[in-house]
Amino acid sequence: MTTNQQIKPFYFDITDDEIQYFLSESEKILRSGKLILGENTTAFEQAFAEYVGTKYAIAVNSGSSGLEIILRLKKVEGTTVLVPTNTNFATIAMVIRAGGKVQYLDMDEQTFAPSLQMVQEAVEKGKNLPEKISGVLWVHIGGVISPEFPQVVEYCHQQGLFVLEDTAHAHGSKINGVSAGNLGDGAAFSFFPTKVMTTCEGGMITLNDEEEDYIARSLRNQGKRGMDFGGLHTDFGNSMRITEINALLGRIHLAKLPEMLNKRQRAYELITAPLKEASLSFVSTEKMDVASNYKLIVHLPEGKNAKEVKTALAEEGIFLGGTVYEIPCHQQPVFQGICEGQSFPLAERWCPNHICPPLTSGMTEEDARRVGEALVRHLK
Repeated sequence: MTTNQQIKPFYFDITDDEIQYFLSESEKILRSGKLILGENTTAFEQAFAEYVGTKYAIAVNSGSSGLEIILRLKKVEGTTVLVPTNTNFATIAMVIRAGGKVQYLDMDEQTFAPSLQMVQEAVEKGKNLPEKISGVLWVHIGGVISPEFPQVVEYCHQQGLFVLEDTAHAHGSKINGVSAGNLGDGAAFSFFPTKVMTTCEGGMITLNDEEEDYIARSLRNQGKRGMDFGGLHTDFGNSMRITEINALLGRIHLAKLPEMLNKRQRAYELITAPLKEASLSFVSTEKMDVASNYKLIVHLPEGKNAKEVKTALAEEGIFLGGTVYEIPCHQQPVFQGICEGQSFPLAERWCPNHICPPLTSGMTEEDARRVGEALVRHLK
């Protein structure tokens, strides 16, 4: 093992002063006795909506809950939703929980997202399906917004289809002057501990429709329309509220999100510079205004094995996190039977054949250079 300091894939970005502020404000919450649906939740929602540029933001207990709610808003029950196979379990599972059926989309290796042509072909084929296609649930993998995504939205709207964004990775990502979460017809962010910003557990829905905002707040709160508390249940909702303490942490992290993104961008530039010089391929964010840089996706050259590369880097003190994603959803046992008999060759080629080196706001410039140089040594 090298004597160099370890470089880890995750970093909880919080200062001593921020911890003290969190403790003092948490004490106020506990002493107030109002642990949910209070002033921190409201302030967090307002600040997040302003940051993303949407009219509304609704805080929930997880990104998964957010996905389920926005799918229910679109009444996907009994319809088919197009979803990339290269995504997290939750994206597919929430379509099913909302009563919809899934038709997988393959991915483009340059974006790790579907292409416009893939969407167009799926929509045409879908005209023969017994359950009509109602829309697309798109995923900004690694925080990367495909340069074709605005065209996907335009095309789908022309076809009468909605486009929802799974923005679990895309906090702060922006293209053509518009933020992820405000590019389609609704979005759901995750604040899981590994994300660019976190509330420990939590999520956020972003919307621009007043009626959908009203119903979303009901669905997260056991179907209580227009009420925080009370016993009248109008919608078949669930207990999907965020706590006041989680919202407080979200406010702290949201306030420093631009700073964290700047640090991640600098690390991205330093890591990828030697990759470019060595002609090693990775998913680029150069066509975006801002990238969350949640993951840097590096293609493995022919003949390289992901496990062996990870082991070699770990021996140098460089530890890789999870990929996006090693096993596509159409190969997951839990989803057996969905799109049975269909193949998605690009996902099958690249899901097991990429790595995601550490890239965090806690990295020094020296750390980033070390990572880039080590990648070149082990991938060439």
